[in-house]
Amino acid sequence: MQKMTKDYCLTELAEALEVSRSGFHAHRHKDRGSRLQRDKQRLAAIHSVFLESRRSYGSPRITWALRKAGEPCGKNRVARLMRELGLRAKQKRRFRPQTTDSAHRLPVADNWLARMPAPDRPNQIWIGDITSILTAEGWLYLSAILDACSRRCVGWHAEDSLSTSLVTRAWKKAWKSRRPGPELLHHSDRGVQYASGEFNALLHSCGAVASMSRKGQCYDNAMMESFWATLKTECFGSFLPKTKQGAKIVIFDYIECFYNRRRLHSGLHYQSPLDFENNLANLNN
Repeated sequence: MQKMTKDYCLTELAEALEVSRSGFHAHRHKDRGSRLQRDKQRLAAIHSVFLESRRSYGSPRITWALRKAGEPCGKNRVARLMRELGLRAKQKRRFRPQTTDSAHRLPVADNWLARMPAPDRPNQIWIGDITSILTAEGWLYLSAILDACSRRCVGWHAEDSLSTSLVTRAWKKAWKSRRPGPELLHHSDRGVQYASGEFNALLHSCGAVASMSRKGQCYDNAMMESFWATLKTECFGSFLPKTKQGAKIVIFDYIECFYNRRRLHSGLHYQSPLDFENNLANLNN
């Protein structure tokens, strides 16, 4: 239409279409005007979702969040409107996996995880790992356990040292809140904390089976590596906590208030871990 208006005058086009000049002019701007109006409404909704996501959502997740709220919108349109607003999701740092030092003589478990089918319900497979968080007071060490079905963080613990209590306390919190049945599989790397007699005695007392990644193969625990990358980007980013206690508060707020309850996970068809578990339970009832 734009090319035609360059080649022909408005009067000629109106006569050819057998409409008035004013009617032709109104028709040309009708769709554009309504689209601009809808875009203005979408801008406010997009900005609200972006802030609620703690500036972590890109256009795919914002698109799904709008659809869940009853406001359907295409991903490309959302991406364009985000650019207009200058909204940019927090970018994950380049993934550089680091394997745990497994230079110890403690017994290690086989990689049972590789032989099992993907879980179809919660509390079949738990994945555990340890990471470090830098603060102005020094390093804080964080242990967490994810449910491999729902990606929910079912237990976590943070403290100053890499002692075995780091993983045993995370396990006890997870066990207390979930109470899984027997033959639960717990997968981890070969770190000394997970290979310790204390932790394995704890697994045995709960009827759980230990599984460990192959030596030097951090990708055997890829789900946890992805979780750490997400947590460090969305929870901290370039922010350096002043104190270790302050870092613990930030971690609690992120995991318990946002990640488990509200964050849309692409691997869960853009549901939060909690919503995924609830919807799965409703289907099975």
